[in-house]
Amino acid sequence: MRRAGSSSTCLMCGGFLILAHLLVKNCKELMASSQGAERWDQPLEASVWLKGFRDSNKHFLSQIRTQQRYVWSKREATEAGSLLGEMVDQVSGGFEAADPSPLCGLSCFCLLQGLTRVKTSSDVVGAVLTELKAQSGGGAFRLLVAVDGVNALWGRSTIKKEDKSFVLPEELTLVQNFRKMLRNDWAGGAIVTSVSQTGSLFTPKTMYLPQAILGKAGFDALDPFIPVLVPQYSEKEFESCYQYYIDRRWLQHEKAYTEEGKTEILFLCNYNPREMEKICAFL
Repeated sequence: MRRAGSSSTCLMCGGFLILAHLLVKNCKELMASSQGAERWDQPLEASVWLKGFRDSNKHFLSQIRTQQRYVWSKREATEAGSLLGEMVDQVSGGFEAADPSPLCGLSCFCLLQGLTRVKTSSDVVGAVLTELKAQSGGGAFRLLVAVDGVNALWGRSTIKKEDKSFVLPEELTLVQNFRKMLRNDWAGGAIVTSVSQTGSLFTPKTMYLPQAILGKAGFDALDPFIPVLVPQYSEKEFESCYQYYIDRRWLQHEKAYTEEGKTEILFLCNYNPREMEKICAFL
């Protein structure tokens, strides 16, 4: 729970971050899913998510192996016992040699398939999440599911079908996969989420409490949870951010370096992180 612009997004950047609201709002390509007529895939968004997931978790992906067989097409499948990293690499693109550690083995040196398998990327995301969910309680790793703007998983989307009607969130394969990770039917980790007005396109800006932004369906799906209010900057946090902007030369006006200039910035932003960023940001 947070007031607008209090930087809960930045507080979560140190963990495993899922930008769920981007997957709903900024879709570049939509295609019918192989899972059913009322299900839609977002292959480009899914492949981008997989690449970010791979880059953030390379040290885990070279150790975790799949527990079941996954069939992508008549000719392509991932066998049980394969490295999870190899399955991710099928659609994340590139040519690279993994860290040749004993845990990785010779199978980590492989020619990645690039964008040729982007079509199955939404299904690969589902398979990755299924494996993590099933193995998180084994003690080999602890799983942090961090969702920024979690209300976007239950909010209205701006994605349109061919008949110009809007796609419902529950019709998106990625949304369904991420919703499953928010259930309390797994162990060995934690779920940390934030509600954000950027993920609620049709919610009045004056509404910022979880129940108002999530809606009844989203609130009931996450309940019970522990709400944490993210406050505005304290004086110490404001000073730290101010010094950071000076160090990075974001503040170009000579008077911004004076005590009078700092007082004016504080007056304009009123300790709000987002407003302070707007005032101090480059053009």
